[in-house]
This record gives sequence, structure tokens and C-alpha cells, in this order.
Amino acid sequence: MRLLLVEDDNHVAAALSAVLARHGFDVTHARSGEEALQALVPEGNGFGVVLLDLGLPDQDGYEVCGKIRKRTSTPVIMVTARSDVRSRIHGLNLGADDYVVKPYDTGELLARIHAVSRRTVQEDDAGTGGEGVLRLGAVHIELPTRQVSVDGSVVQLTRKEFDLLALLAQRPGVVFRREQIISEVWRTSWEGTGRTLEVHVASLRAKLRMPALIETVRGVGYRLVAPAS
Repeated sequence: MRLLLVEDDNHVAAALSAVLARHGFDVTHARSGEEALQALVPEGNGFGVVLLDLGLPDQDGYEVCGKIRKRTSTPVIMVTARSDVRSRIHGLNLGADDYVVKPYDTGELLARIHAVSRRTVQEDDAGTGGEGVLRLGAVHIELPTRQVSVDGSVVQLTRKEFDLLALLAQRPGVVFRREQIISEVWRTSWEGTGRTLEVHVASLRAKLRMPALIETVRGVGYRLVAPAS
């Protein structure tokens, strides 16, 4: 996923960019509000998420958020030291999708990035005539009802099994890092959860009776291989 990081502190930006890159993000750094707005032309310029620090040198971060929302529907996560409720409400009213208060835990930030990205994908599916249904050959995944069927037969999945399958299915062919999946599906860090992920992948392969659907990318993570229609 391409991510636009709007942060005027080069040291903070470099450290955060390194962390995000390790989790599979292609990061572009903008040092001012104007630079961020230019990077989003035309129509979001392919960015999946904007991480917007409010303490910018040229414009108020809230003003920048409002301008971004007028130009593109790209999700915006505000990052700020302002923790009062009024500030958070103001940011959300301007069109921000989420709000992270400094100092924040990196795992929480990653989870929020993945969450707003997933919500956007689901909304796009629902708004383009697909009615929130992902179709992958014989596999149909209904996001609103959380129902999965193979060749018309419903497959009973646990909540986490569905969340895992839906995450992979929204970007067929894209490799999801193990840490990314754990952060998104289990809302926690990698430590102690790796075996749980492996068990859920094995269970999905068995229940769907399609062992080749979810491919293990050794040393990295997993990806969904879209079956032939």
C-alpha cells in the first residue's frame, strides 16, 4: 500500500518511515501542508492512506485535512499531541477517518491504518454494484453478512477465520506480512500469536477444501491466490 506521511520533523519521519516500510508500506514523505496537497494530485494519486501530523509549518493541520477531503476520498488519520475530546471531534468533522494521539504504540498505529484501509475497500465494494461481495472463482465472501460460500454451499467459519479470509481476499495476489495480519485481525503484536495464525490458515484451507487458495510466502507471510473463474 502507498502511504503519504505528512510530518515536518525529518527525524520522526525517517524513523516512522522505516517502521512502515518493514510492514510493507511504500511511504512518501511530505514536509508541509502544501507539499502534501500537491502529492495528492490527481485524485489521491494512488495513496491508500494519509498519515497527517497536525503541527505543520505552513498551514494548520485541520485546514490541510479539510482541503484533502475536498480533493480526494483517500482515508486520513490525524496524528497529534492534542488529546482533548473537542479536538478529536473537530478533526473527525473535517473528514478525518481516525485520530491517533502522541505518544502512540506502533502496533496500534498499524492496526488503525489497516482498519481504515479495510473499511474503504468494503465501502467501495458496496458502492460499485458488488453489494459488498468478493467473488473469487467459486468462493463468494459477503462482507455485510459475514457469510462465505463455495459453489453455492455455505461454509461455517469462526469470526477470526472470516476476518483473516476477508483481509487476504480484498487484495488477491498481494503478500500480507505475518505481523500485518496479526495486527489487523487479532489487534495485537506478533509475539505469542504466530502459532495461532498458522492454525487459522490451516483451518481455512481445510474448511474451504481449497488448500492452494492461501499460499505461504516463506519468511514473509501469506497471500490469496485467486482461483480461475
